[in-house]
Amino acid sequence: MLLAVKISLAFVILLVGLTLFLSERRVAAANAKYPPLGEIVDINGKSIHALVMGEGPDLVLIHGASGNMRDFTLSIAPELAKSYRVFLFDRPGLGHTASFDRSGESLKEQALLLREAALAMGAKRPIVLGQSYGGAVALAWAIHAPKDVSALVLVAAASHPWETPLPLYYKVTSHPLFGFISARLISAFATERQIQKTLGEVFDPLPIPDGYREGFGVELILRPNSIVANAKQRANIKAEILSQYQSYKTLTLPIEVVHSVDDVTVPFDIHAKRLQQDIARLNLTALERAGHMPHHTAPTQVIEAVHRVALRRGLNTE
Repeated sequence: MLLAVKISLAFVILLVGLTLFLSERRVAAANAKYPPLGEIVDINGKSIHALVMGEGPDLVLIHGASGNMRDFTLSIAPELAKSYRVFLFDRPGLGHTASFDRSGESLKEQALLLREAALAMGAKRPIVLGQSYGGAVALAWAIHAPKDVSALVLVAAASHPWETPLPLYYKVTSHPLFGFISARLISAFATERQIQKTLGEVFDPLPIPDGYREGFGVELILRPNSIVANAKQRANIKAEILSQYQSYKTLTLPIEVVHSVDDVTVPFDIHAKRLQQDIARLNLTALERAGHMPHHTAPTQVIEAVHRVALRRGLNTE
């Protein structure tokens, strides 16, 4: 019996050591392969990764869950930079922006932080584009700082309450005790097959774009701290939207919504359709077979939505 206990203990120690070694190696490799694209700016003691591209009216791009600013640099940002001064940020805990709330940064906290960062870098009443989770942040910006945003573009944006429960993955990774342990295990042992499966679900029904997996930097979200930060935000968003969406009727700024009717991640009927019912100055572009990533699968329509909202706001993009 004693021998069995010793063997079991040795196995646990070995597993813990291997997990720590592999996860730390993944962190180091991710940071080395995908360094910051822009600069790290200090906003009231909080470190934010920011990148500015182009000239013209100010435009802020806010990425979705499990993401970072590289997602936009692989799609619409370079083209938009021909007509706008584009501000890209990594949201807290993701990419190269540090997390600052141990319970998970709220939509309001993130919106006001990105607002402060944009203003500090010279932006004046920017258009704010948010994709998926980033769309909920963009809406929070318009609600809590309406004088510092001129218009919104919401791309496959989460906006309204839904009934399905939090997936088990996020329940575990956001847990106060088991979260970091599970994040270490995921970071250490996530396989390429699992990575491809997850990316495939996001782009379904279309294939993953060539070069996206490498260019996006999946390894950045596989760092334990990022897994936990992302999970806590994802665990909190449903309750936050439940209180936030009741303020949408007060919004008077121009809003463009681009959403695919076959989006299974953020369903069209629950979010885009209800936004259209709640907000008077909203124009909805309903796409077919564009999935959850229209800024990659239908970039022309997303860019046209930005131009339309700029025109509606009277901004000169020439």
